[in-house]
Amino acid sequence: MTINKRKKITRMRGSHTHGGGAMKKRRGAGNRGGRGLAGTGKRGDAKKPSHWKNTEYFGKKGFHSITRKKVDSINIKDINQKIAGWLEKGIAEKTGSEIILDLKKIGYDKLLGVGTPDYKLEIHALQVSKKAKEKIEGAGGKVVLPKTE
Repeated sequence: MTINKRKKITRMRGSHTHGGGAMKKRRGAGNRGGRGLAGTGKRGDAKKPSHWKNTEYFGKKGFHSITRKKVDSINIKDINQKIAGWLEKGIAEKTGSEIILDLKKIGYDKLLGVGTPDYKLEIHALQVSKKAKEKIEGAGGKVVLPKTE
């Protein structure tokens, strides 16, 4: 009965190849099929099923860039061009000399300031640039933004 069995490595000390045969036999990563998850591809049948269970094996890892929501915007000059059609369709309303326009109904989030307003406009929008607000108010109109609480 052996009480303290010596490990194989201690017996191999000084044997030059540690029981691995010729010097060339156990060289490099090719001896073990590559490094890391190598050999798990088309011909790595023995290894593949164990990696399918691991949900982190497939797909991308690491950092992800921040995906920002695209803001649909419209310029004042585009409103001038389309306002007649919107009035006919009932999208915009005319009360007296002022035209009321809700940009969210049309599908726009932000009003930008390229162009000068041809009409006195009351615009309801989620966002408005400084220049656009100045131009609308300068023409006698007003900009209505949602209340932030």
